[in-house]
Amino acid sequence: MTFQIRALPAGQFAHLTQLSDAELAAQNIHKRLVDANPGYPCRVSLQDVDIGETVFLLHHCHHDEATPYRASHAIFVRAGAKQAQPELGEVPESLTLRLISIRAFNEAHDMVAADVAEGVNLATAIPDMLSKEGVAYLHLHNARPGCYAARVDPVR
Repeated sequence: MTFQIRALPAGQFAHLTQLSDAELAAQNIHKRLVDANPGYPCRVSLQDVDIGETVFLLHHCHHDEATPYRASHAIFVRAGAKQAQPELGEVPESLTLRLISIRAFNEAHDMVAADVAEGVNLATAIPDMLSKEGVAYLHLHNARPGCYAARVDPVR
């Protein structure tokens, strides 16, 4: 089964570069200078941010649905990030570098399956999970820090 990995929309975070440090702090957003690569995976560009660049660490509701599985967590967004648009079936390199938690949801947005996979195995783990009965879409999370990484939709 073919799949599409979806980054968060760049427009949702474009305003962050215009905010002062005080305005960021008032929204509990931390501005950081990247000091390691890999280490700061941007959820918009789906890339690890280069050393010396700026990222924003902020709270994000990645599963904002009327379900007990509604969820949010901290994410990194690169300053001025351009939205990634992976090809069908493409797994961005930043995902291949990590242990990934795969969470499968049905049409009612309830979790119906979950597993972990080494990122280098996502190209086969994703279609396997999407093929399970009742699975409508997936969320990928970095398993160790637990941060949301991306959404995956089946392409039928």
